[in-house]
Parts: sequence; structure tokens; C-alpha cells
Amino acid sequence: MRKDKQGKAATQVKSRDFPMKNWWQGSVTYQVYPRSFQDDTGDGIGDLKGITRRLDHIAALGVDAVWLSPIFTSPMLDMGYDVSDYTNVDPVFGTLADFDTLVARAHALGLKVIIDQVLSHCSDQHPYFKESRSSHDNPKADWFIWADPKADGSPPNNWISVFGGSTWQWDARRKQYYLHNFLVQQPDFNFHNPDVQDWMIENMRFWLDRGVDGFRFDTVNYFFHDQKLRDNAADFRVKTERDANPYAMQYHLFSKNQPENLIWMERIRTLLDSYDDRASVGEMGEMHHAIKMMGEYTAPGRLHQCYSFELMGYDYTAAFFRGKLQEFYTGAPDGWPMWAFSNHDVVRHVSRWAKHGISQDALARQAGALLLSFEGSICLWQGEELGQTDTQLDFEELTDPQGINFWPEPIGRDNTRTPMVWDASAHGGFSTVKPWLPVKAPQLARNVAAQVGVKGSVLESYREMLAFRRGQSALIDGRTRFLDLPEPILGFVRGDAVLCLFNLSPNAVTVQLSADASLIGPQQAAQKTGATLVLGPNGYAFLSAEGNITARV
Repeated sequence: MRKDKQGKAATQVKSRDFPMKNWWQGSVTYQVYPRSFQDDTGDGIGDLKGITRRLDHIAALGVDAVWLSPIFTSPMLDMGYDVSDYTNVDPVFGTLADFDTLVARAHALGLKVIIDQVLSHCSDQHPYFKESRSSHDNPKADWFIWADPKADGSPPNNWISVFGGSTWQWDARRKQYYLHNFLVQQPDFNFHNPDVQDWMIENMRFWLDRGVDGFRFDTVNYFFHDQKLRDNAADFRVKTERDANPYAMQYHLFSKNQPENLIWMERIRTLLDSYDDRASVGEMGEMHHAIKMMGEYTAPGRLHQCYSFELMGYDYTAAFFRGKLQEFYTGAPDGWPMWAFSNHDVVRHVSRWAKHGISQDALARQAGALLLSFEGSICLWQGEELGQTDTQLDFEELTDPQGINFWPEPIGRDNTRTPMVWDASAHGGFSTVKPWLPVKAPQLARNVAAQVGVKGSVLESYREMLAFRRGQSALIDGRTRFLDLPEPILGFVRGDAVLCLFNLSPNAVTVQLSADASLIGPQQAAQKTGATLVLGPNGYAFLSAEGNITARV
């Protein structure tokens, strides 16, 4: 058992009794955005004490882990993804003692705790960046990525920032440019410097010693850059219209996705393996080869799991889902995915896929059942279990620099980050004062109190589906065999035990089974007579697949 810097024994908790070797395989993680979950200090911003008080809701869902978006000390220009102290909690969220209390309560409820690690870049207010920019020969001079201008004074190459403009910012102190893949105020660390890697390992060890069960790594493919600073190529994809963000117009061959990233993943894995039952998940920020890279980053000896934005688009067809899952399991048989439909960076899936649903609730219930039947691990975004939608915000209400920079398109990230709605009172029970982002009527209508114990509510359907997943070993460790069915039917068998059928449309369809089979578990708009199954709009059903039951339309 390791001890923290104060000598306190780090919390150790038994992992859940999964049929697989590791607790994270087939697990379900619930993502919490701390600013928006629960305000218990009365300043309109969520905090650690509020999260701790609401952990019972997360545990009652039946998930295995909770992931906290950044809680570190920060100027909050990018809402915590600009870190100025990696081993402390920002006062807006509370204290390290509050964090320890949260971890202890989560563990008492049987929940693992995963926290963000934003390592590729920091805040320009971090003491090490201030030191680095002060001269060419200080101890931290090579901890960030500095480059001389071209003869004409222009930046070293054509790399573009995710938030718009050049990825290079001129610094008059050093008379050089520094690299920032995101905000100007978020300089990138130089991971080619082994001292930077060593320091980051110690930062992670600090939190492992406090009892966290794992890390979610932000922008996991951004750590290393091409040291020759070669230009990126133009995007090779054929597009019908111009991208709203010029970042998407490049093929990012050299600004990220470097082979050294994989070696760094192996070093992180070595650290985690020196502790009991710890897990990692990486965010794959990649527009071209995301599924392939998910496999590479989760190969043996690297990250435990990886997720991408591949299932967070607007496509809602059987061919799309089948294609993405098959691509991963065919290309990465030894890798491990974490699938998600929404997170803090994208439009909520109930809003994205609205035209495919007979109603908002029907679509939300189906999407939950679909996601929770996938092979791999799963991540749910807070409010997803309520069928929550994006909030329509005016420009004056925005706080997100990405949304402000690219207004009105693409839609920024504030719309999905509005406060969790607990009841129908003012501000949805999130706060007693005006919150940092508004709670509007469409979101207020979808609150926890109104759905708890209500049969057929989205919340209760998630609880039912999560219980079904836990109770069916095939949905945890069973391999997937897709059935050859026409649109809009998605059908697959998990582990030769559970047949999963989904009608991804607002129109009824009829499915013929090869033999009579029993309906098991949750279902929606499903009527079965003998070997004939009628799936109504957004209908879904799970059946016993014993005896190699198949289906046709």
C-alpha cells in the first residue's frame, strides 16, 4: 500500500467481481463535469462537495466508475483544461480534503474514481512556463516548444490551432514562437525532453497515492510533435462544403500523432501497473484514422481503453454502427474500446439524432439500450440518463472560447455543459443562485425528481438496461456477431447468448426469427408472436440466442 506525501494510507478498494480479469473490461463510466453537476457553496458553479452529495444518484444508476473532468488549479480560460497547478484543486471546486472525502464516499458506494489528466499543455500562468519564457538558458528553457521565426518573421510552419489561427504565438521575451495546439494561453509541453516526462509521472503518482482508480487522458495523441517542424498537408477528404473551422482543412501528419506517443503510453502503463487495479482511458482527438489509432493506443502494454468521437456524429444507421464496431474489432483484436455517444465537447445525441425518433423519450431510451449492448467499455455523459438535450444559448450567454471564436457555426461546447437538472425548482436544484450557464425550460422539464420511480421514464430505462447488462455475462465479455439485416434494422448476437435487435427508425418493421425465442430483458415497442417480431418506431428487443437463433426481414 502506497502512502501520500502526508503519510496517510492511500485508499484501497476491491474491484467489482467481473467475469473478466480486470474491473474496467466491460465497465460503464459516468462522466461528471464538475462546474455543472451540483453547486453546494452557493456561487453558481458546481463543486466537489456537491458531487459528493449527488454520488448516490450515480451509484443508483448501476455504473461502475465516475470520471471527473478537470478539477485542478486554473485561470479557467478553457474551463480547467488550462492547468496552472497539477497537484492541487482549484478553490472554485474546493480543497484536497474535499477531494479525499469524495473518493472515500465513492468507494463506499462501490464506485471507482477516474480523473482527467491534461498533460499535453498547461496554462501560461504555470510557473514553469513563466520561467521558460524568461530566457533561452533557464532550467525550464526547453520544457516547452520554442522555434525561431522564418526570415520574414512568419511562424515556423503552417500548423493550425484547434481554436483558430496559427498554432504559433510570438513571445517578445525570447524573440521566438511557442506552440499551442489550443488557446494562445495554453502552451504545449515539450515531451521530447525526458525531464518533462519524469515530472508528469510524479504528478500522476500524486493522485494515484491519493486513491484514484485511474486517469482519462485529454488529447492523448497530441503529446509529441515533429521535431523537424514539417508542414502539414491539406486534408485529402472530399467535402461538399468548406469547413467552418480551418483546423479540419489539414491532414495533421506532423503536429500530432507521432510514433513517440506510443512509447509514452507504455511508460504511463508501467506506472499504472505498479499500483493495484488502476485503469486508463485516452481521448483520441483524430479526424482521419481514429478507430485504427484507438487500436494502436490500446495494444498490449499501452493504454487500457481509448475512445474517439467516431460515434458522436449525426449518422444513425445500422451500417454506420456496424461498420465502426467491426472496424475496431477487425483491426485491433487485442485492443479495448470505450464507446460513447456524447460528452462535454459535442452536441448531445438526443439533439443530434432527433429526426430519427418518434419522440424524444423513445429515441433516448433506444440510444441508451443500444450503447449499453455494445462490446467493450461504455461512457455515459451526465444528463444522458434523463434524455437531456442541448441548450439553445444566445451569443451573450457563451463562455466557451471555441463557441465564441466560431460563432455561429460550429456550435460551441457550452450548449452541452449547462447544469445538471435535479428538480423543477429555480435553476433545477443545481444552485440557489444564478448558475454560470443557464437552466432553460426544455432542460428543466427533464429533471431527476420527475423521473425517479416512474415506469417508462428515460432514467428508469437506463437503470433497467444497466442492471440487464450487469446480469448478462454475454453483454460484458461476449464477442459480437453481426447479422446481415437491411436498414433500418441493426442486429447482432453477443456471445451466442443474447440476440440484440434495434429498429433505428420512426417506422414499424417486422423481423422473422429462425425459430421461436424468448424475450429477455428491457424492450420497447416490441410485439412477438411465435417466431415473428414486430418492432415499432424506435423499437428494440433482446432475445435468448441459444440454439443459434438468427433473424431476417
